[in-house]
Amino acid sequence: MSYLEYNVKYVPSGARKILYLNWPLILLITAAASAGFLMLYSVAGGSLRPYAWAQMIRFGMGMFAMFVIAMVPIWFWRNVSAVAYGISIVLLLVVELFGTVGMGAQRWIDIGFMRLQPSELTKITVVMLLAAYYDWLPVTKTSRPLWVFIPVMLIMIPVALVLKQPDLGTALLLMIGGGAVMFMAGVHWAYFGVVMASGAGLIAAVFNSRGTPWQLIKDYQFRRIDTFLDPSSDPLGAGYHITQSKIALGSGGWTGKGFMQGTQTRLNFLPEKHTDFIFTTLAEEFGFIGGVSLLTIYGLIIVFCIATALSNRDRYASLLTLGIAMTFFLFFAVNMSMVMGLAPVVGVPLPLVSYGGSAMLVLLVAFGLVQSAHVHKQR
Repeated sequence: MSYLEYNVKYVPSGARKILYLNWPLILLITAAASAGFLMLYSVAGGSLRPYAWAQMIRFGMGMFAMFVIAMVPIWFWRNVSAVAYGISIVLLLVVELFGTVGMGAQRWIDIGFMRLQPSELTKITVVMLLAAYYDWLPVTKTSRPLWVFIPVMLIMIPVALVLKQPDLGTALLLMIGGGAVMFMAGVHWAYFGVVMASGAGLIAAVFNSRGTPWQLIKDYQFRRIDTFLDPSSDPLGAGYHITQSKIALGSGGWTGKGFMQGTQTRLNFLPEKHTDFIFTTLAEEFGFIGGVSLLTIYGLIIVFCIATALSNRDRYASLLTLGIAMTFFLFFAVNMSMVMGLAPVVGVPLPLVSYGGSAMLVLLVAFGLVQSAHVHKQR
């Protein structure tokens, strides 16, 4: 027995759990969030208010929640997965009835000190419920049609509610994240082939529905698609965001213009620079090196999550960790693709960096679940 093992053995249970936390993962999360604080300080013109200070308070609240969740045994979270999912569905219904409208969409609930966006919470509760479902379901039944239909419906219920807000980006993330859990649980690849073929048909139907009484998506969403395909067609209108984003990205070069020296940001050419387009602010000020550094931090977070999942013997814990890792990957992959012009603008924030309370708190709660799986795995 090593010196460390001898000492850990005789540490009280609560303190031992703290030692078992995945501390490298915590440091990486803090590093990503710190990059966000720095950028929010910059976009506010060298002031902690109104963005950076509020974001740091939310991060502190989220970290506290993460530590509390990590101390709770993973079996508890498995048992309450259905309850958490049910609460998120109820909150989506509350949004539909009494939600706050912002930028043409009804996505938030005003709870006084912040505006809660239940669709962010749903991304995690769907993963929790699907992980619990496949932990309960015998492996031999995983690919049988009835047992595939049930999780599909569990995914599509919140997707339908989110589409009504409307929030196409979150709906797509819910579908892809839920489908990833099903795939990792062992559902046969043929089902995914059918889904991809149906998706291609749906895309064709969306384009054919334009201008008809049965139009499937909103006019502003069609404008986003048009802008994605040809931003120069309306550089001062619908294409303004992505045009200015590309200018900011390109002007940063290898090392950037320097902290708080970005012209696109400082002269307010870049819209939504503190939320969805904050990555362009970072790239303009710190260049290619700064962007790759943040991407490296994100990649390492994914690696540590996958390593935790692969070393865990509990099926629920493994699927939950992999599902959260996939959800986190989708967050930054979609956001970065969006600001680079590789994907339509769908309003997905950059995780741990963009200004916003719901996304920050929900992500840290999700990492609390990852930590719970790590702390309570068999050793």
